[in-house]
Amino acid sequence: MARHVFLTGPPGIGKTTLIQKVTQALRSSDVPVDGFYTEEVKEGGRRKGFDVVTLSGKRGPLSRVSSDSSASRREYRVGQYVVDLASFEQLVLPVLRNVNHGSDTEKKICVIDEIGKMELFSQAFIRAVRETLTDPGTVVLGTIPVPKGKPLDLVEEIRSRKDVKVFNVSKENRNNILQDILAAVESCRK
Repeated sequence: MARHVFLTGPPGIGKTTLIQKVTQALRSSDVPVDGFYTEEVKEGGRRKGFDVVTLSGKRGPLSRVSSDSSASRREYRVGQYVVDLASFEQLVLPVLRNVNHGSDTEKKICVIDEIGKMELFSQAFIRAVRETLTDPGTVVLGTIPVPKGKPLDLVEEIRSRKDVKVFNVSKENRNNILQDILAAVESCRK
């Protein structure tokens, strides 16, 4: 029986858009939802990085394009992006802690978009995600990347969990998969 729902698919396929639509639908039914999503930051039509946006409306940088390839201080990099670990942890960790320590009788939904290479530089984030997945009062609605290159331990751990339902988002199904995802999340709450 699934307790959590994850979306996977190539970058730019619409995972975050679907997460936002599911979140809106749940909120309009008064379902308690908290968490975060990542959003592309563009300048002059070019991507310059990603922001973390919490569902309560706080926003901060996750990563930015770095023109300086000679990293003097300890930097976490993914391709051309430098990850702002401090900003990420400051925004995301309190949200995950809060979700885990609610006292409501109904299950809460925790949005985690995404569990990817950039986010996994944070050991505290990895621990918080594992705690959230084991909390019986929380349903995780998250996104994980398509396997590519070296496997990401936590991503593979999630993908192989018996209590996780994974939806593969594609160009073909992204416009008509919303109800299926919503139904899966609702069934996890029972």
